Amino acid sequence: MGLQPLEFSDCYLDSPWFRERIRAHEAELERTNKFIKELIKDGKNLIAATKNLSAAQRKFAHSLRDFKFEFIGDAETDDERCIDASLREFSNFLKNLEEQREIMALSVTETLIKPLEKFRKEQLGAVKEEKKKFDKETEKNYSLIDKHLNLSAKKKDSHLQEADLQVEQNRQHFYELSLEYVCKLQEIQERKKFEFVEPMLSFFQGMFTFYHQGHELAKDFNHYKMELQINIQNTRNRFEGTRSEVEELMNKIRQNPKDHKRASQFTEEGYLYVQEKRPAPFGSSWVKHYCMYRKAAKKFNMIPFEHRSGGKLGDGEVFFLKDCTKRHTDSIDRRFCFDIEAADRPGVSLTMQAFSEEERKQWLEALGGKEALFHSFNRAILPRPEGNAQLDKMGFTILRKCISAVETRGINDQGLYRVVGVSSKVQRLLSMLMDVKTCSELDLENSIDWEVKTITSALKQYLRSLPEPLMTYELHGDFIVPAKSGSPESRVNAIHFLVHKLPEKNKEMLDILVKHLTNVSNHSKQNLMTVANLGVVFGPTLMRPQEETVAAIMDLKFQNIVVEILIENHEKIFRTSPDTTFPEPICLSASPPNAPPRQSKRQGQRTKRPVAVYNLCLELEDGDNPNLPKEDTPTGSQDSLSSPSPTSATVHGPPGPERNHLLSDGGSCGEWTSTTVVSRKARAVYPCEAEHSSELSFEIGAIFEDVQASREPGWLEGTLDGKRGLIPQNYVKLL
Repeated sequence: MGLQPLEFSDCYLDSPWFRERIRAHEAELERTNKFIKELIKDGKNLIAATKNLSAAQRKFAHSLRDFKFEFIGDAETDDERCIDASLREFSNFLKNLEEQREIMALSVTETLIKPLEKFRKEQLGAVKEEKKKFDKETEKNYSLIDKHLNLSAKKKDSHLQEADLQVEQNRQHFYELSLEYVCKLQEIQERKKFEFVEPMLSFFQGMFTFYHQGHELAKDFNHYKMELQINIQNTRNRFEGTRSEVEELMNKIRQNPKDHKRASQFTEEGYLYVQEKRPAPFGSSWVKHYCMYRKAAKKFNMIPFEHRSGGKLGDGEVFFLKDCTKRHTDSIDRRFCFDIEAADRPGVSLTMQAFSEEERKQWLEALGGKEALFHSFNRAILPRPEGNAQLDKMGFTILRKCISAVETRGINDQGLYRVVGVSSKVQRLLSMLMDVKTCSELDLENSIDWEVKTITSALKQYLRSLPEPLMTYELHGDFIVPAKSGSPESRVNAIHFLVHKLPEKNKEMLDILVKHLTNVSNHSKQNLMTVANLGVVFGPTLMRPQEETVAAIMDLKFQNIVVEILIENHEKIFRTSPDTTFPEPICLSASPPNAPPRQSKRQGQRTKRPVAVYNLCLELEDGDNPNLPKEDTPTGSQDSLSSPSPTSATVHGPPGPERNHLLSDGGSCGEWTSTTVVSRKARAVYPCEAEHSSELSFEIGAIFEDVQASREPGWLEGTLDGKRGLIPQNYVKLL
């Protein structure tokens, strides 16, 4: 049972039971007061904890924003650029989330803490004051009654009547005060329910608003998350292929390091200990130097370097060689030594010590010293061992036979071309295919003796056994360059141009194979072999560098991109002629993309910007500008970021200063010519901070009015918040 009601009629009697009921009401209000006081304290602690969490989240976001991945090589794939930029995107997401959290923390103060403090001070505090008055009047009333009743009956009647009147007036005052106090007690008991719960309701509304905002942010983030997952998966797939190639090269070098020396501009290079003579009686010391020698110029460079001191690099010396002589152990108490004389230092002779006798012989040969062994150490590029496979009529028969069998029997097999066959069976099938007699007898389409994975592995093995890769050593570097930079459309144009420079047989076989791979990718829902997966499998099969190095293997991911472009654009590349006005692909820069270049008429050079997360090409409707190059159309795919897609856009970088010469010839992503008069709206897809008064600063999502071409390549002009200025064109998307 709850508290008993306080009847006004009981105020006059003021019975013990009435007083018990009053004390029960007072105890309940005191308990409520303590609870609200503790709740306010907890609420303030909650706000402090929220602010601490927000500060930690912001610090975490700043750490994400400030870090940048370094990459191996001279360029990144579009997938890698998107992964690099993801840290900044995560940072922005956290920043937006913390802005909502700060709003929530502020609402806790305004909607919960302040109303509760007001209720506690104004309402509960008022009751406390009423209680003090009631207790005081109770004491006064009953003290007066006690005193009055002790009056002697012998007092004068006038005196007694006056005392009776005073007591009655006091009792009436106490009765009225009691009525007011009882009314206040019951009023506050009823008021506390809504005065307390209403702020709690507002508090939870604010909290749910915060979580709803987080949900909305998550919904907005979901599309980017899906795209990023594709980028990560593509990069992981390429990494697996690259790692296996690196391990294979490492094992080759481990077994025979001398056969894998890199081509160098120097005739000989390596570490030598050089004797440094000191004044008597200190004798001499031997200091390790990294030495490099060019035989044609007789130029000798040496730089002191000590690994044990943390890799400290000393000052180098350069001189021209005059003579070199081998030192025998009877003339010096050290092995593997030789002397060299400098042509530009008359009378100066340097004594050097190699690490071994073999290395001394190599140095003596390179330096033209006595007792040289004059065998060739010219580090020519090592040819790959040639197999029996040839690019001839038999080769085309093998290709068509395998493709026909795969498309008849296994086009929907999961992991097609990725699942490998048993090595011994693959070798046996390939041997039979390469024999004219047995090849004609093989019926791969209807035979159950040969598994589909054996056939696909034999096909790949044939292509890898060719004397040189199908896309040739000569054009290997040219194919790689456009995959590293430029807009998706310019990449396709470059690959298109290069494919038609291949020898006719190479191009014909590549056409047959890529047409088949296009068909395989069309069944990717069943076989799971997307364009990106096929690129991972056939990148190293169709393209190989002539020299095996780690740097070349790091370009494997770009080989995969080239194959993706071939598959996704098969009809255009192999069924149409390339644009004869398209510049030689060698013009494309492999440098990482940057912000647009500044013209010489402007002060200074614009600093490089990080690649935008979304960084989409400008999209123009057909007919907006007849002079626009085709690079305006953004491309993308869930399989690969090198193909056109109506639903998504490729993440790629803006053109850099190094490509300025190309922009003037072939155009760039979203380029506007100087004659463009189209006026459009545009939305910022990446934040930008102005570096000159003529430029606009903006955040992601900013909407620009009256956007037109600028005279400066790579820049647009637009209006934002009433101010007109320059905008980097690759930081916005036309609406």
